[in-house]
Amino acid sequence: MGGTEAAGGTVAWSAARFAPAVRVLVAPGSALCPPGWTGIVVLGHTALATAPDPGTARLVEQGLAGLPAASLIDAYVLRNRLPVAAILGPASLAYLDPAEFCPWRGDDVITPLSLDDPDFRRFVLATDPGEVEESGIAELTTPAFAIRERGQVVAAAGYRDWPRGTAHLSALTAAAARGRGLARAAASAAVAHAIAEGRLPQWRARPMASRRVARALGFRELGYQASIRLAALDAAED
Repeated sequence: MGGTEAAGGTVAWSAARFAPAVRVLVAPGSALCPPGWTGIVVLGHTALATAPDPGTARLVEQGLAGLPAASLIDAYVLRNRLPVAAILGPASLAYLDPAEFCPWRGDDVITPLSLDDPDFRRFVLATDPGEVEESGIAELTTPAFAIRERGQVVAAAGYRDWPRGTAHLSALTAAAARGRGLARAAASAAVAHAIAEGRLPQWRARPMASRRVARALGFRELGYQASIRLAALDAAED
């Protein structure tokens, strides 16, 4: 979100467990990071990482051995311990206790739309592709809770179902409509839907504006997530 007002991304795990020392699981289809990358999640004093193959898992496990959890999403530390070609993040991870939900009380009319709805598709296509990818708005498993102005969608939010009852929130606002609370309004509808379905709302964000939206809705920041691409993988593909 932030200057782009986009929130989302992919953070989830299935049978994975967090451990005091970093644990690296081989998971080619991990939702923690883009394909071929290594994903790292830190919650409190525990950490979990996923790697695309056994060789990368060993490299990451050896390179990060002995480090405290908090340093595992530090770009300087990662670059000094591993042959890092690129880093995404770190991004904060926030979660919402339903009892602490602060729903938006504005007058905005919010309409659930299918991802195939022509108005929603035009909204996505008119937005910077990088912002769309960062938000994860095109990967929802719920309807898009949308706000229209003059017949056009100017903001939308929803979530993607992840294992263990997690609802990973995404929100996006058109560039010309930012700064008016529309992301919070749309996201509030998505969060209410997740709570009604008995799911745990999760919010991933890098820009401060996105983090402020989450906090306004009642989310608490409990950890961080980062993705790294190793130079060795780049060389292997050349």
